[in-house]
Amino acid sequence: MSNEAHAVVSTIIAKWCAGFVTLDAAALSSLYSSNAFFFGSNPKLYRGRDGVVDYFNGLPRWRKPSAVFSDVNAAQAGPDLINMAATISFDLGGERDDLVVKMSWVIIREGGDWKIVNHHASAKAPLI
Repeated sequence: MSNEAHAVVSTIIAKWCAGFVTLDAAALSSLYSSNAFFFGSNPKLYRGRDGVVDYFNGLPRWRKPSAVFSDVNAAQAGPDLINMAATISFDLGGERDDLVVKMSWVIIREGGDWKIVNHHASAKAPLI
């Protein structure tokens, strides 16, 4: 991982996890591009920051959610583009089984700031 890619991804992950703990849709959506495509834990494609807000506001209101990223990989794909892949373990405070997913983000520099422009979560278990 390049130093810049690592720093950008680490910063976004920290902010993302902090927003997820309180399911703060506004804080989470601020990490995304206005042109974001977002595939989360349901089959619907959400678009833009408003779509990200809709997704997070539609989640159950778990009392004590948390997310831990592992196996984080990032690559600087261009001067204004970073590709990221990781595993995320979600602890939902015993209100449902823990959830482990594969996550990929495409992160772009937008207006001088780094934003997630593509978010894709998928099952960790093999489909085939």
